Amino acid sequence: MRFGNSLGAAVFRLESFASALAELRGRRRYAAAFAAGAVSTFALPPYGFLPLLFITVPVLVWLLDGVGEPTRSRRRRVVWRSALVGWWFGFGYFLLGLFWIGNAFLVDADKFAFLLPVAVTLMPAGLALFTAAAAALSRLFWFHGYRRIAVFAVVWTSFEWLRGHILTGFPWNLIGSSFAASDGLLQAAALVGPYGLSFIAMLVAGSIASFDTRGASIARRIDGDLLAAPAIALAGLALIWIGGAARLSSAPPEQSGATEIRIVHPNTPFSKDWDSEERLLTVIGQLLRMSREPTADRPDGLAPGTVIVWPENAVPVLLGREPYVLAAIGRTLPQGSHLIVGSNRGEPAAGGPANRLSVFYNSLYVVDDRGEIVETYDKHHLVPFGEYVPLRHLLGRIGLRQLVQFQGSFEEGPGPRTLAVGGVPPMSPLICYEVIFAGNVVARGERPAWLVNITNDAWFGSSAGPYQHFLQVRLRAIEQGLPVVRSANSGISALVDPYGRVVKSLPLDREGVIDAVLPAPLEPTLYARLGDLLIALLMLATLAAVWLVRPGVNRG
Repeated sequence: MRFGNSLGAAVFRLESFASALAELRGRRRYAAAFAAGAVSTFALPPYGFLPLLFITVPVLVWLLDGVGEPTRSRRRRVVWRSALVGWWFGFGYFLLGLFWIGNAFLVDADKFAFLLPVAVTLMPAGLALFTAAAAALSRLFWFHGYRRIAVFAVVWTSFEWLRGHILTGFPWNLIGSSFAASDGLLQAAALVGPYGLSFIAMLVAGSIASFDTRGASIARRIDGDLLAAPAIALAGLALIWIGGAARLSSAPPEQSGATEIRIVHPNTPFSKDWDSEERLLTVIGQLLRMSREPTADRPDGLAPGTVIVWPENAVPVLLGREPYVLAAIGRTLPQGSHLIVGSNRGEPAAGGPANRLSVFYNSLYVVDDRGEIVETYDKHHLVPFGEYVPLRHLLGRIGLRQLVQFQGSFEEGPGPRTLAVGGVPPMSPLICYEVIFAGNVVARGERPAWLVNITNDAWFGSSAGPYQHFLQVRLRAIEQGLPVVRSANSGISALVDPYGRVVKSLPLDREGVIDAVLPAPLEPTLYARLGDLLIALLMLATLAAVWLVRPGVNRG
């Protein structure tokens, strides 16, 4: 009896809280949405407070409850208010989740610091349009009870997918990234990928709001139905965790492999004198020293056939046009070894002078022990406004060529490639930002044995950015069933196994090397075979169930 009374009191307080949120109007409603979105970021890396979503997602749902019913005469008003609620939630979410972008404007502060307030607010404001659209569309199909949560989860995930693809996409800080709080939960990415994690997160976290504030008092409806949705959702989450934990427990602690790897983590600071000969010699000298010196794991030095990995843009020159640097690399490498290194690459324009370099790529080279470049990969997924201007070819054709050919702009490479070099397992290279695109890391029909990610996260300092970026690496490993070798100039360098487990790593702001054996790949996962098809089918099935099983439907 005492338990029933306590449950009744708790439910009454929850109902009062939900009703108070639904009754908010104007600025207070949007302030509450902004606060819920901002708090949600603490469920993401590097914080990992996943239970916060069980508060913030229901808050968003209850705020949407309060915008009214989309009757024919009020539909526009309801859609507009819903969009504003969704926008303010998204603005808070992206503002706190991406504030670290401002660090890039402080690297050369005398030139770019004045742009920091605009950059830090403009990008979150634009990304929040996706959450605004998700809220507005969902509110048009706002069933009673848990059905509205199911519809909201489908629509939310669909707009996350769109965010990851429109205008080259930006699938950063998907709500499913909160599953990084548990290695067991994260294993579900091998089946449903990153968007599937978001779908599950919204279904489960939103279950607390399975009752809504538009019906009879739930204090008079304390029965099994009230607790059924959250109980089933939490049980489903527990089963996902159990399945993931079982997958990890059945895996060997270290995958067997034959390829020796050395990851170089130089922690080179930014410098304004990259072009000076003294700076060039210092950087290259540091990298060569770190590549050959003995370590505690390799006291006798590197074995023949070792693969050494340097970060993105590790060499501040056009490496392909520096024979002396290539020769020094060749002298450093043990017999049969290879160096993977990031460097810019320049070519003459088609039909232009052969001695004038005017087309540039952000590239990865594979150099052998003779100092010869044996493979080249050009980054194909460039950072908008950082490495190129979107729609630049169209803008160039209408006379705005100077606008789109800014200093440091690059051309796109042909796309994902599998590089096959003698003595090295076939690999798929990913330069920096490319690792965040789940469905575009492996060339079709050319499955590699491992992924190599070179990056430079020094732009973002010691903020949350490098941790969020590193989670993307772990997700790609799980989704593809492939180990990932990551070398970051400044950021997190690591060897990640096919289960997303960190075998060895080096943190921010520390110079060092990682010596390890490359883990063996797994068989292609379900996600590697089907991509986002499975989660699309699951969402369609969810909508069908919502539509077909409709007791108490009321769409206004």
